[in-house]
Amino acid sequence: MWPAEEYTRVTFETAKPVRHQFFTVPDPARLVLDLEGVALDAELKSIVAKVSGDDPYIQQVRVAINRPGVARVVFDLKSPVKAYVFPLAPAGAYRHRLVLDLYPETPRDPLLALVQPRPDPIGEIARAPVLESPPGVAAEPAASAPPALPVVRLEPPRAAAAKPAAAPAIERLVTVVIDAGHGGEDPGARGRGGTLEKNVTLAIARRLKERIDREPGMRAVLTRDGDYFIGLAQRVQKARRVHADLFVSVHADAWVRPDARGSSVFALSERGATSAAARWLAKRENESDLIGGVNLDVKDPVLARTLLDLSQTATINDSLKLGKAVLGELGDINHLHKASVEQAGFAVLKSPDIPSILVETAFISNPQEEKRLKDTAYQEKMADAILQGIRNYLAQNPPLARAKLAQNP
Repeated sequence: MWPAEEYTRVTFETAKPVRHQFFTVPDPARLVLDLEGVALDAELKSIVAKVSGDDPYIQQVRVAINRPGVARVVFDLKSPVKAYVFPLAPAGAYRHRLVLDLYPETPRDPLLALVQPRPDPIGEIARAPVLESPPGVAAEPAASAPPALPVVRLEPPRAAAAKPAAAPAIERLVTVVIDAGHGGEDPGARGRGGTLEKNVTLAIARRLKERIDREPGMRAVLTRDGDYFIGLAQRVQKARRVHADLFVSVHADAWVRPDARGSSVFALSERGATSAAARWLAKRENESDLIGGVNLDVKDPVLARTLLDLSQTATINDSLKLGKAVLGELGDINHLHKASVEQAGFAVLKSPDIPSILVETAFISNPQEEKRLKDTAYQEKMADAILQGIRNYLAQNPPLARAKLAQNP
């Protein structure tokens, strides 16, 4: 069970596929799941004790034999939910899985969360759910433009301060979406000491968000702020829903040889990878959807058109500029695995209008770098370096005002 504000996931793992049926019951809200050919043994009964007290959606779970050969699992809910139940074929270390995803019935509007006055207006967006549209149902039309954001000028970074010409002023809040790689059932790479990539990336992403939120004229949004899985396309969709100016995906590299080391930065490529290693890495990262488990039965036609948009040349060029600025700062705190920004077909970078980069902070498969990745001081240095790279990029490439963006979609 993976409880989170975003959604709660329950997974049944079995040696072979399990036939199932499910339905919901109102007042009080319940979800009933019937599993055919499943015995009511100690392992199935153990699900009762796995319900977390702070689970946003599940109050308790009950199990019993409904009829011969059918085990019934009843989820008593805290509120009505949108439930998706789907099977997953074996992938990675997992066998057959039956997945139950519980989303809030009424998702919060992420744009509204950014402009409504509250002590922490950015914190709400990290937990805003991103739902795919059910089969045959068109995606909801885009929300109307949010209220105008306050005009804030971003101070030029230290690197640009020494130049005679003042850096261009940014006359609106700059939104940076920070994507902590992997999560939930998708642990990512594993270090020899047992360190999981998903935990390291979330720690660095949180530190980076804290720093960006303290910057005049900037705000940060996390694609996930807990240990749960989000599909690659959903991460892109979340960035587009908040009209992100920049997208930074945080990862920790791995290789079969323990002596591989250093930091790297990647951008999207439409023409193939710049190296065999970049191609291999993109393939591994793109397999996250198989490991974490994406419901392939639901589609979002709007998102599909977005990811198929091939007019990305300008965005890729901007991504390369952003990547170069960040890579230059990473070289001050760690050895660079590659001295230039590499490119490959990373699915998480496929937004046609948001400069997007993927940062491999270090090799988690290297024992020395694994130790550094767990170190708070190194995580803070990494967050500082990425922020400084973003500052340097924005000083030379200020984003357009919202009015100009509306005129030039």
